[in-house]
Amino acid sequence: MGACLLSLTLLLSACQPGPPEPAPRPSPGTPSSNPAPPSPSSAPPSSGAAPAPGEPVHFTAQGDIGVSTGAKKVLDVVAGLNPQLNLALGDFAYKAGLEQQFCDMVTARLGEDFPYQLVTGNHESDGHDGDIEKFVQCLPNKLPGVQGEYGTQWRVDVPAQNPVVRFILVSPGIDFRDGQPLDYSRGSERWRWTADAIDDAKAQDIPWTVVGMHTPCLSIGNYDCQAGQDFTNMLIEKKVDLVLSGHDHVYQRTHQLSTGGDCAELVPASFTSGCLADTDASMVQGSGTVFATVGVGGVGLYNVHADDPEMRYFASTSGKNQDPALGTLDVTATADELAARFVPADGYSFSDSFTVRRR
Repeated sequence: MGACLLSLTLLLSACQPGPPEPAPRPSPGTPSSNPAPPSPSSAPPSSGAAPAPGEPVHFTAQGDIGVSTGAKKVLDVVAGLNPQLNLALGDFAYKAGLEQQFCDMVTARLGEDFPYQLVTGNHESDGHDGDIEKFVQCLPNKLPGVQGEYGTQWRVDVPAQNPVVRFILVSPGIDFRDGQPLDYSRGSERWRWTADAIDDAKAQDIPWTVVGMHTPCLSIGNYDCQAGQDFTNMLIEKKVDLVLSGHDHVYQRTHQLSTGGDCAELVPASFTSGCLADTDASMVQGSGTVFATVGVGGVGLYNVHADDPEMRYFASTSGKNQDPALGTLDVTATADELAARFVPADGYSFSDSFTVRRR
């Protein structure tokens, strides 16, 4: 009996499964059955897609657009340049009720998913010649990480991770509903929001800070300093690299401007040579701020007033009576350099270019 029980025990033990054997290691050169996904840098680029972290940021910018043949020519230039985003600096359709027509014109040339990023101009801010809220609906934000009120006052870092550029879009100097302007006076909430956005970009060591708004301060076109003297001097004091605007239907680009020393502050409608930090086309970051008005996105041009005392602040100008051109500013920013050029629409020949390099 004992021998029978022992035999049965041994038989049952032999039928129990043993511990699993370790999986064999792949030999060198043998692909794993679950390969790691390719890195983002190996993915093929696509039009309008945000760049991978740390890669160059390519954008265009222009304002004062309309829905005419000129506007379509400029959009065709933008499409040919194939940027990653476009800053539309206000004044879009110039007539109420044409918001969808304007949006359709843009998407027909640049695509439904292209980041055609808006900040309001005076023609749609108060609803009389269009409604910024309707433009925002048919051309919504397409960039990740936007903070603020898109279309009026917003900021975004591009790329979203390890950014190369911080874009800050604001709306000083124009009326909104009931004829009321937004308050960008010294120390106001919107002033502090803008200043904090600039300071935070510096603190994070984002290579470039670009501010965009509809109204300029310095201009040799038809307008005076609608953006505000104090607000403009704050941008210079905080060493914003590039300030973009529209409103005046001209192209105008300043030398690099700074305050301090022989220039206590920039005073509109006058000229102080001490405010000129660098007067050639190759500049160094931190020496001053470059202001560029690109109000040549498609509508009729204004004259350049060469007798304006501010004229000596400008390195390059174009208007109805001097080298007229519709077109766009084309900008590429890397970790080391911001390079910009004006690209004219078909039928025009005016050009301009400048660079700012990091120290």
